Amino acid sequence: MKDALLYIISSIVENPENVEVEELEENGFVNFTVTVAKEDMGRVIGKEGKIIKAVRNVMKIPAMKKEKRIEISLKEIAE
Repeated sequence: MKDALLYIISSIVENPENVEVEELEENGFVNFTVTVAKEDMGRVIGKEGKIIKAVRNVMKIPAMKKEKRIEISLKEIAE
């Protein structure tokens, strides 16, 4: 799942080399923290959050197959 999320986010941003995905799993719940460059944050969120909502919906599919719940949070690179 981590590789799929990394691929999706890297395809959206202008600086794919700055994308990092951290995965923390406990009790059937997987928390992904996606770190992107400051200038790419708007691209990932999208108008009214539509892009990140779509990414979360797409990522629910492999999570449901593995009987896990996921949460995706965004983090900006501190410069």
